[in-house]
Amino acid sequence: MKIPKAMTIAGSDSGGGAGVQADLKTFAALGVYGASTLTAITAQNTVAVTSVHEIPTDVITAQIDAVLTDIGANAVKTGMLSSSDIIECVCEALEIHGVQRLVVDPVMIAKSGDALLREDAIGSLRTRLLPLAMVVTPNIPEAEALTETTIVSDADVRRAAEAIVGMGARSVVVKGGHREGPATDLFYDGKEFKEFTAPRFDTVNTHGTGCTFASAVAAGLARGMVVTDAVALAKDYVTEGIRHSFSIGQGHGPLNHFYRFWK
Repeated sequence: MKIPKAMTIAGSDSGGGAGVQADLKTFAALGVYGASTLTAITAQNTVAVTSVHEIPTDVITAQIDAVLTDIGANAVKTGMLSSSDIIECVCEALEIHGVQRLVVDPVMIAKSGDALLREDAIGSLRTRLLPLAMVVTPNIPEAEALTETTIVSDADVRRAAEAIVGMGARSVVVKGGHREGPATDLFYDGKEFKEFTAPRFDTVNTHGTGCTFASAVAAGLARGMVVTDAVALAKDYVTEGIRHSFSIGQGHGPLNHFYRFWK
């Protein structure tokens, strides 16, 4: 039996709710073998990010090479890439290994409000990483930063989606969690728009939702799904993870990655 495989390239979360830890939980829950490349170590909990240590770029490259030359990956997901140098080294490695199914979560700010991307690295994210992406998964603040626009209306969301695809990404999902009303995400692939809507839950336990959504899309792609089916899988998985979430810590708790297995 061939096992689908995916790799996450992201920062760690010592609290276990986001980052590489959330990605590996998601891969496992969705039937995908997960490998990882650490880009940064964060001291983090449900309240704040208290320290960040970036991994040297040669060690990041070595991790990617080690995984892809032996285990391989049917899809790759990127998360926290905090500097231009890290973005550049990751892009070079992805290009050398010919990675096609790439999901980019443009991580900029933690749920606690702490910055995870240097402001001067946004340009590298736009010009180097987005053109390699099969899918980009920004939330509203991230889409605003990428497009340098303000998003208020449905029309604004559509224009931002068009702009991000115009930067070279093959498709984008602009997530609607920061807007009012039902949680509606907008997918655009340069040809058509498609909405994915789910109910909104009154809970603070949403730590790691962005990481989880992107890694769930990558899991779907690793399993051979077309992009829209992978997005639908991710939307359902995150929705149910929030529905069945539990409180950990004193701030934003995590969603429940193993709601199907934990009674």
